[in-house]
Amino acid sequence: MPLRFLAEFLRSPRAVGAIAPSSRALARVMVREMGLAEARAVCEYGPGTGAFTGAILSAMGPGALYFAIEQSPRMAAAFRARFPGVRVFERSVEEVEAIASELGVDQLDAVLCGLPWAAFDEALQDRLLGPLLRILRPGGKFATFAYNQGLLLPAGRRFRAKLRRHFARVEETPTVWRNLPPAFVYRCTR
Repeated sequence: MPLRFLAEFLRSPRAVGAIAPSSRALARVMVREMGLAEARAVCEYGPGTGAFTGAILSAMGPGALYFAIEQSPRMAAAFRARFPGVRVFERSVEEVEAIASELGVDQLDAVLCGLPWAAFDEALQDRLLGPLLRILRPGGKFATFAYNQGLLLPAGRRFRAKLRRHFARVEETPTVWRNLPPAFVYRCTR
């Protein structure tokens, strides 16, 4: 799995954003305090090979809807092999509203995200955040992670400012040192 991840990074570093899958320690922090046990509809953006998916599915209550959006066909294939029967759409997260509508969902309770926001220019950040802000219910939760060094980049600082502007509450967790590279989680409430 790590070699497949590295190969995908080498093919498209701006889309993948990391040389290795996220750790279980980071997955635990991602799902913490997300209200997944009470959620009715949850989406995972950019699940890659599924580093967070097991923790998300374990935290969700019975009968809740989960779906993932993964743009890379190679990563989606690896995801399907690891999580057969779990819905993954090979589309852009810009299409989250259309995908949710196809599934009969008006609003999402939670979105957990593995996208490399600090690698995106401002226009792409805006294009991806817009649909998220429209589909996430009031009081809904959004979690995404960032590498500590990402805050040194203008795009990383710009993304942090966007979160603070668009969400009622933004929490930054302590650094998860048991991840390569070390990361922290933005936990946001709409």
